Amino acid sequence: MPSEDPATPQAGVARQRQVQRLFSEIAPRYDLLNHVLSLNVDRAWRRRAVDLLRWEHARGGRYLDACAGTFDLALELCGRAGFAGRVVAADFAQPMLREGSGKLRSTPVTPVCGDSLHLPFPADTFDGATVGFGVRNLADLPAGLSELRRVLRPGARLVVLEFTTPPNPLVRWSYLFYFHRILPVAGRVISGHPWAYTYLPESVKEFPGPAELEGLFREVGFGETGHRLLTFGIAALHWGVK
Repeated sequence: MPSEDPATPQAGVARQRQVQRLFSEIAPRYDLLNHVLSLNVDRAWRRRAVDLLRWEHARGGRYLDACAGTFDLALELCGRAGFAGRVVAADFAQPMLREGSGKLRSTPVTPVCGDSLHLPFPADTFDGATVGFGVRNLADLPAGLSELRRVLRPGARLVVLEFTTPPNPLVRWSYLFYFHRILPVAGRVISGHPWAYTYLPESVKEFPGPAELEGLFREVGFGETGHRLLTFGIAALHWGVK
């Protein structure tokens, strides 16, 4: 049975409903909270993610940003000098897409309301794909990674940016104190949402570590996998090639 605590990460269909509800409800304050609660370092993380995508090999290609939210990662890619392609930005929380739509004027970004477990695209469609802070929320992580691999063209790369737990004990203690004591209170005050920023640290706590996630990449068929810790290990970049 699903937990009675709405902030506890659930499983299966209940997890899908939980995540869709959460991001639909916090959409109006999502960007502000991202930048304030990460002390703006999330912008640098997105730049690093796009740096790893190897989009320069297909400058006029078609790219996917899954779990796109309000389009910050998609816009980071299409804003690069020399980029001449298109970005399809998919998310199953329509209020997030609506909230970010004002950023899309005169950009090659196409929003699509779609579930990353059942992407509405044929196989071998995209020249690369990114996910920023989204795979942690998938109800079935291996199925989601398999689905992302399915829609990539052979030789295309997936880059995932996700939170993780720092390996250094001192950094980990400071991080967990902030994550579990300060962030939920600050998030509740700024967003007005009673449990969204309690769900966040709970979802990170249960999520696979970088080595385990890299192993999942390999299990679903990605090659040339790797990962890199960011900012003392509070986030990580993961990648693999179809």
